[in-house]
Amino acid sequence: MQLSVIILNYNVRYFLEQCVFSVQKALEGIDGEIIVIDNASSDDSCEIMKTKFPHIKLIENEANLGFPKGNNIGVAQAKGEYICILNPDTVVAEDTFSKILNTKNWQLNTGIIGCKLIDGAGNFLPESKRGVPTPWVAFTKIFGLYKISNFFGKYYAQHLSEKETGKVDILVGAFMVMKRELYLEVGGFDENCFMYSDDIDLSYLVLKTGKSNYYFHETSVIHYKGESTVRDGTYMKRFREAMQFFYNKHFKRSWFFDVMMQVGSFVFSLLKKSQQKNEVRIIDEYVVFSRKNRELNLSKKTNYLSDFNQFENQSYKNIEIIFDTTTFSFDEIITFMQLNKRKNLSFKNYILSSNYLIGSNNSNDRGQIILL
Repeated sequence: MQLSVIILNYNVRYFLEQCVFSVQKALEGIDGEIIVIDNASSDDSCEIMKTKFPHIKLIENEANLGFPKGNNIGVAQAKGEYICILNPDTVVAEDTFSKILNTKNWQLNTGIIGCKLIDGAGNFLPESKRGVPTPWVAFTKIFGLYKISNFFGKYYAQHLSEKETGKVDILVGAFMVMKRELYLEVGGFDENCFMYSDDIDLSYLVLKTGKSNYYFHETSVIHYKGESTVRDGTYMKRFREAMQFFYNKHFKRSWFFDVMMQVGSFVFSLLKKSQQKNEVRIIDEYVVFSRKNRELNLSKKTNYLSDFNQFENQSYKNIEIIFDTTTFSFDEIITFMQLNKRKNLSFKNYILSSNYLIGSNNSNDRGQIILL
């Protein structure tokens, strides 16, 4: 088997359904499998998997075991030569896996490959490519120095633009592709870390083997991001603990270092918490893209279009664009989002199988589900 896609889920039933739907389409023509691990969700995630995707392997944990252990359980049962660690709040394009698995990308020194991630509004997510967050690099991130000059740009690997493929140190755990043998060689995700610095740690462990990690810009994946985590007091505590875990594991201890990192991680987690918001948009008009005569029960004026070229933006209106995912490919949808990202536009996907709309307006928004 060529590829095993590992999806760890916790209470994001609707995002999980959309994610698995997109992965199924992307695996057409590839000898692959999907493994979903559920960390004791209280919603109906497992029921949906059993009824709508009965042929997909589902592992039901009896407790929330955290990101590292949950993924390690999935990888232990994987059969693929390659594995993809994938968040459930993502949407992959139909060509994502075929492009990344191209043999030209896998030289002897290749470690992990990540790709271009965008949020639900079509904006590039800079954490798609990062540097090792040494104390100095973390300092430039926390205090925003990376915005001033690329001299301070190591945190977001600003030696590469979002449209360039190349070596980077750290990749994000929302989307990672690597050989299963290498994952097992470095020990997988460190289960001593519940979440948040696990992807940094895994990326760094791969670098220490002498291999190189790569950011691959030729395919894009939507990562709704804010849906995965509520940034409350528990988030802040776990984030600080995660950063301390990474530094204590990989760097020499010193009093100055510890104090700076405690202060820095505390400030950073406060900033993260303050960024989370559920943006309420007043929609003036809906535009539904569908190649079938499909009418949706929407509350405002709705225009139905069958071709992207028919769309003309009216900047004075707040327009919500809805994509019929049964008649437009995810690749087409993702491309349209990136080309048409505007402040007055928001995007939702229509999932026919459960009759709902899904999306988010920015990377700090927990996302929105509209049942029709």
